[in-house]
Amino acid sequence: MREVVLDTETTGLDPREGHRIVEIGAVELANHLPTGRVYHQYINPERPMPAEAFAVHGLGDDFLRSKPVFSAIADAFLNFLGDARLVIHNAAFDMGFLNAELDNCGRARIEETRAIDTVAMARRMFPGAQASLDALCRRFGIDNSQRDKHGALLDAELLAEVYLELVGGRQPGLTLQGPGRADDRGGARAMPAAPPRPVPLKPRLTAAERAAHAAFVAGLDGKSLWSGD
Repeated sequence: MREVVLDTETTGLDPREGHRIVEIGAVELANHLPTGRVYHQYINPERPMPAEAFAVHGLGDDFLRSKPVFSAIADAFLNFLGDARLVIHNAAFDMGFLNAELDNCGRARIEETRAIDTVAMARRMFPGAQASLDALCRRFGIDNSQRDKHGALLDAELLAEVYLELVGGRQPGLTLQGPGRADDRGGARAMPAAPPRPVPLKPRLTAAERAAHAAFVAGLDGKSLWSGD
């Protein structure tokens, strides 16, 4: 199962007021594990940056002026997304901006049903508790010390770690509810594939045991099942 954890930074809170995306960060997951593939792009919003937004992410007019406009990166961005399910913190906000940008450049909208909202997941799991990204990082012991300002790629990387905890940790299939439990949209979720060991286990057979086995096989005169006779 392929998923993309995604975050954006913008010039403001509402695309209907002319606000634009200035940064996109995305992290690819396969079976709930990071693959190492990421997408990161700064974008020229073609409008001045309000002081309030600059205070949040630190992306100013001088820096963004030389960056490509959204229409120039739309195809590469959509190609990275493919048909993956999207994981977004406060999905309505980012989806609203993404679809407004896609409308502006004549591209097809992204269906909102593709998005999983981790704010909604957190509120269901921890009713009454704070559901901000920083609060969830603290809850799960995830190091967010580098997050002095908002940044789309850093936030997507942190959200990927939070999401893995929300679905049951880095091995979400290891649960008493079994491998067929429903995901947050009601569908069945397959057991994740186990990652390969970084260092193979050492063989446990002793030299004497290997020699005894070789002698036993030699005494079969080619009549064993695995010899093909």
